Amino acid sequence: MSTAVSLTGGRGSRIRRAAGIARYVLTCWKLNLAAAMEYRASFFMLAVMMFVNNCIWLVFWAIFFARFPAVNGWELKDVMLLWGISAGGFGWSCVLFGNYTRIAAIVASGELDVFLTQPKPLLLNVLVSRMSLTAMGDFLFGVAIYALAGEHTLLGAAKYALGLLISGLLFLFVTLAAGTLAFFFGHSEGVAFQIFNGLVALSTYPTDIFKGMARIVLFTVLPAGFISYAAIGLLRRFDETFVWLAAAAVAAFGLLAVSLFMIGLRRYTSGNRIAMRG
Repeated sequence: MSTAVSLTGGRGSRIRRAAGIARYVLTCWKLNLAAAMEYRASFFMLAVMMFVNNCIWLVFWAIFFARFPAVNGWELKDVMLLWGISAGGFGWSCVLFGNYTRIAAIVASGELDVFLTQPKPLLLNVLVSRMSLTAMGDFLFGVAIYALAGEHTLLGAAKYALGLLISGLLFLFVTLAAGTLAFFFGHSEGVAFQIFNGLVALSTYPTDIFKGMARIVLFTVLPAGFISYAAIGLLRRFDETFVWLAAAAVAAFGLLAVSLFMIGLRRYTSGNRIAMRG
């Protein structure tokens, strides 16, 4: 009897804790949005500018495909969906977890001290404490691309949503892992930024134009291939093997990012410096 009560109580405690964390995250998102809306003109201008920026790139691709109808089996519609998944995934991840692109700067500058004093899950607290204004334009661009070129069925919407989920989580975890280098090497913002930029850039090109070692890198070290190929392996035809490999990549980079953050945290010392501990 006592064992059963203990197990039930422990489960109930975990549920209450999870519910409390969920309420906290939701509150942060609401506060971030409210803060952004205090300067509505700036908010909408930044979002619209990013939306237009993505549209300009698609115009270039449209001009290209007007001359070459297909490139290694890729058509204009495929590239549109590629851009939609890449921009949309990046957009929602930066709107909800806006600090993941700043992890290296937060660690190297000592800004992490502020979060260490708060009784909240540290990494989650850092990630949700900021929202990227321009990223809203990226997300809306992804939605617009689905409206223009997506499969307008329940299954089509579910596949596109899955593509956005895979894309956003890979942006989040790969960039977070790169940012944790600051724990080990001090001011590594430049390296983290280059890794982030490389992932973004490579995720906007058809995967099949890369051959040999470059293609291997795209599906291992810098997994942009799992974002860009979703337009073919997930949307044009449902390739179950690709989907499972993409899910495995998300899990692997998620584990890597969190592990590096926790290991690095043990090396972190308070203030505007990084010290190595044995």
